[in-house]
Amino acid sequence: MDLLNTLVDKGLRRELPTREEALAVLATSDDDLLDVVAAAGKVRRHWFGRRVKLNYLVNLKSGLCPEDCSYCSQRLGSKADILKYTWLKPDEASEAAAAGLAGGAKRVCLVASGRGPTDRDVDRVSETIKTIKEQNEDVEVCACLGLLSAGQAERLRAAGADAYNHNLNTSESTYGDITTTHTYADRVDTVRKAHAAGLSACSGLIAGMGETDEDLVDVVFSLRALDPDSVPVNFLIPFEGTPLAEEWNLTPQRCLRILAMVRFVCPDVEVRIAGGREVHLRTMQPLALHLANSIFLGDYLTSEGQAGKADLDMIADAGFEVEGADRVTLPEHRTAGGGCGSHAEAGCGSHAEGGCGSHAGGGCGSHEGGGVCGTAAEPAAAAAAEPAAAHEPAGAQAPRTDLVSVRRRGAGTDLAPNA
Repeated sequence: MDLLNTLVDKGLRRELPTREEALAVLATSDDDLLDVVAAAGKVRRHWFGRRVKLNYLVNLKSGLCPEDCSYCSQRLGSKADILKYTWLKPDEASEAAAAGLAGGAKRVCLVASGRGPTDRDVDRVSETIKTIKEQNEDVEVCACLGLLSAGQAERLRAAGADAYNHNLNTSESTYGDITTTHTYADRVDTVRKAHAAGLSACSGLIAGMGETDEDLVDVVFSLRALDPDSVPVNFLIPFEGTPLAEEWNLTPQRCLRILAMVRFVCPDVEVRIAGGREVHLRTMQPLALHLANSIFLGDYLTSEGQAGKADLDMIADAGFEVEGADRVTLPEHRTAGGGCGSHAEAGCGSHAEGGCGSHAGGGCGSHEGGGVCGTAAEPAAAAAAEPAAAHEPAGAQAPRTDLVSVRRRGAGTDLAPNA
């Protein structure tokens, strides 16, 4: 397929596909799915080999959030029967993190519900970061605390945080349909604050909320322009008691196409399969490892994942290897002072240090038509002639509500965690 050959060539050069090409990936048929996975897999292996990075979530504070994000079980007004507790103490959080590290995780993600941290919250999390790092020398720590105020990213960096996560979730044009208590621009501002403080930015999306293919391409192109080092791809877990409880729009095949599209648009960043993989990818999870180079180990914030040992067995059985603490995840051009977004005037792939746009006014995907930075927009691939469908229905498959399991172990409980 000419489209896939073009996308592989662009991915190996870190060149942005056109919007039409990205939409065409989402519109491919099930008959072509393995070809799509194989093509995106070439790009994944070029930049990341067969390594899989393991990440581990610690929910520092669960539930009781004043924001109204429709997808979230911790939202204002949620009737989901989840764990609710206030801040874990630093030693409790470190103990929870240790379970994931023992299972092979190299990054711990510290998450707290809420609009954003107070200065006292930043002090609390800073103490937790220091405690974890004192007990685990090589661990990476990512904080996810909501919207950041001025100076807070710098304080987290000084405490030892390596990264900050704040997802865009969906396209700017539809953001107001899922959240009204803050804006899409608020989220973009927080990602930029993390960048400016020297933190590795982590920002991704949630698929399966009833969005169109155009929405998915919009948010992924926006992420490319923001230039995060890691892009987590979440698949909506439709919790009972939330406004999106009936949104069962995903099939395993659609999830794979979404991951492939993200890989083609963001070829040299850490693409992470995040929440919902067990619910929506199900037995197709091993194929997804050919597209993403990172997963969460064990449980999530308020839902249970598959057993940690099953994750490790899946990685080994699929012919991949767990990335060790001694390996740098990102390609050298993203870690040696250059990389995407490091130079305002450089086009993607234009020279060894060049990259595309973390700057507010520019960057790949910011220009109408979606051409590569510094070039005119390319003509659409022939295979992209037909418009993409809004989203695939689940077909004859009944919603797999049996796979949505509320977390009852680990952080905030007296039971051992899953890692």
